[in-house]
Amino acid sequence: MRTALRKKPRMLLLGLAASAAAAVGLAAAPAYAATWSSSDQWATWSNGGYTLYNDIWGSGAGPQTIWANSYSNWGVWANHPNTGGVKSYPNATRYVGAKLSTLHSVSSSFNVTVPSAGAYETAYDIWDTGNAYEIMLWMNKTGAVGPLGTSQGNVTVGGSTWTVYRGSNGANAVFSFVRTSNTSSSTVDVLAVLNWIRNTKKWFGDITLGNVQFGYEITSSSGGLDFVTNSFSVTSS
Repeated sequence: MRTALRKKPRMLLLGLAASAAAAVGLAAAPAYAATWSSSDQWATWSNGGYTLYNDIWGSGAGPQTIWANSYSNWGVWANHPNTGGVKSYPNATRYVGAKLSTLHSVSSSFNVTVPSAGAYETAYDIWDTGNAYEIMLWMNKTGAVGPLGTSQGNVTVGGSTWTVYRGSNGANAVFSFVRTSNTSSSTVDVLAVLNWIRNTKKWFGDITLGNVQFGYEITSSSGGLDFVTNSFSVTSS
């Protein structure tokens, strides 16, 4: 659970703990030939209607460098210690700004290359404009990571089969959809997932869809690991 427009409810909840990440890193990151790169904790870059965030927000974080050739082709090198707790959520974000009832489609595709070591998940983090509801879609996970909340069983919706978790972080409701099998490439019918929550489960009403974020929620990547987004896009109508 990361930033909505970088500064998100979970960060507010854990708030001052993020200051512990100020010592974000002295180790050298590998060099990338990219249009843009940064090792700054809160680095941002806008391109093609998307914004990329380095978003090193968790306590005890190590160094992390984000690089990008475009919103669709970007990645990070991260060297976070082998300790518990999420350290960062580098991501690309697209803002939608429309009520669910007015949307005909919201779809996203991605292709990633991720390490076999470390502890992390490749995940969407989706928000309403009021940041009252957070919907996470875990596309793959490695290591000792797990979603917030309690299991609500399995459902097939939006092009995948998921185990659904429902909970709260104290600041907002969290609905986590954990794919039952890992994938590094997929197309997700985001609107179908949101309408399942709204119409079938009635866990929220006709919310206004805000940010659709996609990235890597990293708990540990000791020694330095590479996470690469080969392609990514969000479309809505």
